[in-house]
Amino acid sequence: MRELRARLRDRLHDVALSPSKEPARGDFDLNPEWRERLAPAELTPAAVLVPIVGRIDGPAVLFTQRTSHLNAHAGQVSFPGGRLEPHDGGPIAAALRESEEEIGLGPEHVDVVGLLGTYQTGTNYIVTPVVGMVSPNFVPELDEFEVAELFEVPLDHLLDRSNFVRESRDVGEFTRVFHAVYYEGWRIWGATAGMLLDLVERMDGE
Repeated sequence: MRELRARLRDRLHDVALSPSKEPARGDFDLNPEWRERLAPAELTPAAVLVPIVGRIDGPAVLFTQRTSHLNAHAGQVSFPGGRLEPHDGGPIAAALRESEEEIGLGPEHVDVVGLLGTYQTGTNYIVTPVVGMVSPNFVPELDEFEVAELFEVPLDHLLDRSNFVRESRDVGEFTRVFHAVYYEGWRIWGATAGMLLDLVERMDGE
C-alpha cells in the first residue's frame, strides 16, 4: 500500500491546488450533441470520495448502491459524495463529510492522496473526485435512507482498461452513450465509470 500511495500522489492533482472550474471531462465527451442543448450557464459544485482500502489480496475500491426510493439516481452505483455546502470550505471537506454521513467513514480513517480531474455530469454538476486511502479496520455504518449496500471491487480489475465497455440508452429524444464496467453482477456506469477511466489513464501515465 505504501508503493500504491506514492504512485497515486505522483499521478493525481495535488490536494493543495484548487480544482479547475472548467471540467476536465464529463458526460458530454461521448455525447457532444447534448452540449449546446443541455449544458447550463452555471454548474453546481459537488465532490465524491474514491475510497481505496487495503486488503490481504490487494487494494479494493468501495462503492455504494443507492436506495431504490431516492428521487435522483435511485438504485445506481456511485462513490459516496454530494453537493458542496456553504460550510464545507472545499471539495475535500465535502467528500469527507458526505462519506461519513452515507457510510460512517470518518475522516480519521482516510488519507487523502490527491484529486482526479473535475467531471461534468449530465445533471449539471461539476464533480471533484477526491482519492483517499482508507484504513482497513474501518467499520461501515450505512445511512439506510440513502445507501442500500456497500461493496468492493479489486483495484486491479478497475485499472484494466479492457474491462470497460461503451453502452447506450434512450433518454427522451436523445440516445446517451456512456462507459460501464462490470464486476460480479455489479454494473458501474455513467459518471462513476467516467471518473474511474480518468484514474486508469493517470495510472497508465497518459
